[in-house]
Amino acid sequence: MSNEVRTIFNRIAPVYDQLNDRLSLGQHRIWKEMTVKWSGVKLGDTSLDLCCGSGDLTFRLARHVGMTGQIYGVDFSANLLDTAQERCKNHHPQPPISWIEADVLNLPFDDNYFDAATMGYGLRNVKDIPRSLQEIHRVLKPGAKAAILDFHRPSNQQFRAVQQWYLDNLVVPIATNLGLKDEYAYISPSLDRFPSGKEQIELACQAGFVDVTHYPIANDMMGVLVVIR
Repeated sequence: MSNEVRTIFNRIAPVYDQLNDRLSLGQHRIWKEMTVKWSGVKLGDTSLDLCCGSGDLTFRLARHVGMTGQIYGVDFSANLLDTAQERCKNHHPQPPISWIEADVLNLPFDDNYFDAATMGYGLRNVKDIPRSLQEIHRVLKPGAKAAILDFHRPSNQQFRAVQQWYLDNLVVPIATNLGLKDEYAYISPSLDRFPSGKEQIELACQAGFVDVTHYPIANDMMGVLVVIR
């Protein structure tokens, strides 16, 4: 990811969770639970949450692996990782989570290491999507799954218009009230550049995954790419 995007996420860290809740009308919790379920994570697994932010998906993974598993939460924003670690202090007993500041294009893990992986709202922001998918493929064990949640541009023009209205009239004004207009105005252009579900499937197949599905959710305004190594 670029330094510009890193700066954005470091700046929004203090209000990241509050904004996610307000901008999704609380729905992001449901989408994240679906993503964790689709990752196939289970008790005792060693699992990875990429672009973990303040830890929402990471903590969900931790509940599934239990105290016999191990979770790695990876992000390039030191501020968001600090927020995640602060939130972690409220969990008793302490979940088996290691927080790591790293680049998703160059992960500090061995090949064939993880039983499952998730990524929430990260793939759209990486500089090199094919490289990111290749890295996920590299660190997963054969047969392991990854589930990748992100915004998605609907193919239906009506839903696309609704999504754009939502971004222009809800997301940006809320962010503006918090002094973060520029930080959230980037979502719309980033969506225009983001591959469609069909294109994501093609990229994942090119990265070497043997089984790939893209699940549209929220009227195709969100999607979860599920890949099997």
